[in-house]
Amino acid sequence: MPLRPSVCFDAVFEGIDVEKALTQVKSCGIEAFEFWCWWEKDLGQIVDLKSKLELDIASCCTKFISLTDQSLRDEYVQGVSESVAAAKKIGCKTLISQVGDFRQGISRKEQHQSIVDGLTAVTPILKAADITLVIEPLNEKVDHPGYFLIHSDEAFEIIDAVASDHVKVVFDIYHQQISEGNLLPNIMSNLSKIGHFHAAGNPGRHELTLGEINYPEIFRVIRESEYDGFVGLEYWPKQDAEIGLKEVATWF
Repeated sequence: MPLRPSVCFDAVFEGIDVEKALTQVKSCGIEAFEFWCWWEKDLGQIVDLKSKLELDIASCCTKFISLTDQSLRDEYVQGVSESVAAAKKIGCKTLISQVGDFRQGISRKEQHQSIVDGLTAVTPILKAADITLVIEPLNEKVDHPGYFLIHSDEAFEIIDAVASDHVKVVFDIYHQQISEGNLLPNIMSNLSKIGHFHAAGNPGRHELTLGEINYPEIFRVIRESEYDGFVGLEYWPKQDAEIGLKEVATWF
């Protein structure tokens, strides 16, 4: 299947005007973009630039409300409902949801079940809108100490328990290289449960052309599979952003 790159302009073009950033994305030969907090963006401008530059929107985030805390369930569901409405407005089919930090004094099993229950609660909203929500495991060693969901196997267990085609995992290759390694076996044995990828070089979270991860080979294997989603390029460049993007665009 064709593998489609997407640029997270909040990271790669941090601090740069949105129109300038997306114009550069297009000039690098990449046809999609993504971003984090829709509620902090001018969605009218996003839609206009999407149309003007003939770009797709690969993903944006839900509101950051913890799934590990059952007392916040109603607030989480409301946040997803608002995020779905925003996603429909801009033509975005994937929402990224973090699950929240580990809660001290409460068993991991209870927090795991709270995540399952929270995701199950929003599946009717997602199904009605035909939007996929993807939960994100993150590394705790470098970037996110205290976060609950670290390893992909637990993320996939949650997806199995929710049992909805509209709830999957965003497999962040950078985070999982730090947390667990064994990237390709973990990806390929769970591909049907992955709705989005993120990628960055490790160490440093810089260009994919830097560091220890063999991205051309990873992308080749995924490209030869049935995966038909996006790979979000989410990193902070060390050099001019266009240099790394133009090279990576040739890997797809």
